[in-house]
Amino acid sequence: MLAKVNSGAVAGVNGIMVEVEVDLALGLPAFSTVGLPEGAVREAKDRVRAAIKNGGYEFPPRRITVNLAPASVKKEGAGYDLPIALGILAAAGVLPQGVLDDTAVVGELSLDGSVKPVRGVLAMALAARQAGLARFLVPVANGHEAAVVQGLEVIAIERLDQAVELCCGLQQLQAVQIDLARLFAVSPQQGPDFAEVKGQEHVKRALEVAAAGGHNILLSGFPGSGKTMMARRLPSILPEMTLEEALETTKVFSAMGALPLDQPLVLHRPFRAPHHTVSDAGLIGGGTVPRPGEVSLAHNGVLFLDELPEFKKSVLEVLRQPMEDGDVTIARAAVSLHFPARFMLVAAMNPCPCGYYGDPVHGCSCSPVQVRRYQSRISGPLLDRIDMHVEVPAVEVAKLSGLSPGEDSAAIRKRVQQARSLQRDRFARQRGVYCNAQMDEAGIERYCRLDRPARALLEAAVQNLGLSARAYKRVLKIARTIGDLEGMESLTSTHLAEAVQYRRVQYDR
Repeated sequence: MLAKVNSGAVAGVNGIMVEVEVDLALGLPAFSTVGLPEGAVREAKDRVRAAIKNGGYEFPPRRITVNLAPASVKKEGAGYDLPIALGILAAAGVLPQGVLDDTAVVGELSLDGSVKPVRGVLAMALAARQAGLARFLVPVANGHEAAVVQGLEVIAIERLDQAVELCCGLQQLQAVQIDLARLFAVSPQQGPDFAEVKGQEHVKRALEVAAAGGHNILLSGFPGSGKTMMARRLPSILPEMTLEEALETTKVFSAMGALPLDQPLVLHRPFRAPHHTVSDAGLIGGGTVPRPGEVSLAHNGVLFLDELPEFKKSVLEVLRQPMEDGDVTIARAAVSLHFPARFMLVAAMNPCPCGYYGDPVHGCSCSPVQVRRYQSRISGPLLDRIDMHVEVPAVEVAKLSGLSPGEDSAAIRKRVQQARSLQRDRFARQRGVYCNAQMDEAGIERYCRLDRPARALLEAAVQNLGLSARAYKRVLKIARTIGDLEGMESLTSTHLAEAVQYRRVQYDR
């Protein structure tokens, strides 16, 4: 007898539907799984057999064949245990025919029949809704994550026998409900506050502009000048995520198994700070079975690279494509996967190996060759993709006690939020564009028009600073963000002058 159960898988960070076909045939008892299963899927036969017996049901002494379609997609993980078990019981006549036709099922089984959580449930739920299914049976621990998807009835299953009784109509379970409005009505992200930063007003202004427009920024200065301190306070002024952004980011964390079980959505913009010893695959993604890297975990958030020149040159160079395109493509012989990677890069560096090149107080112990070699670890094309270059001077220790506390993060965040609201309205019809840094050529032409004095200033800056065509466009985007912070529709030479000065840092080569 044949039974079919709908299940799901994750390809990259996107969900796909998988049809679990179970056939019971006469012959010597055997259990075979086909459809490109990997180790954990092939081991499902032992878990499923024990779970069915310990759940109080008879395991059919037949020749059992399980096919996971489409066979062209590699199946991994233990999430097929529950659909395989229900498929066997349906083929054996324990479940009514057709009861699971409009239902997707996913879950790992323990030997005692309890259902364990799996990763990637949000992506599978989105795929199930798109496929037109009405119901989704998931482990209890994944219930709230799947319930974020509106228009799909999500039933949380604790044990195998509970799922069987539900399908047989012997038990009624309430669908899991999530109030998205209440979920988003949370307090801003807590953490270190900009009020603790004394002095460095021009750097805080630059970080405000960067947060308002989603611009990449490089902080360069002497040791102890506050580069890392201010970068780690950036999340406290970032704007709230929209539902679409939250779903995109949560899919990445869910696919990685990094989503806390008590948190159905990633509500705050991620802040990722990998160590400088990170590998190419750790930063960009990859592996035998490709997984998202740090750039994808920072999707719609911040990727902070402290001590930028200390990263391996090969690692930094692979950043160029995701910084430009907003996604990462991992190609293997059998599959090519795409991971989202639209992040805001915040980098910090010293001017030389000892850190004191150009410091009037501390003498630099590096030779000119060492300074050039150190700074050349960051290539020109990578620097050109960083919108804002800001020098962070040291604050005299004797003056720190006399400085008053700076403006707090709540006040800065309010201005950033207002600027982002203008940008959301501006790009409402452009899918995947949420801020000025993501503007395309048409957007620059339409929203970054300059008056005659501003145009003359920009032409002079291009000539005197030797700006590339890419830098020219990024200056216009920064000027647009500065105008948004002031609530002005038109750009003036004042906006452009501030934008240009964020490209003035020169590096000795």
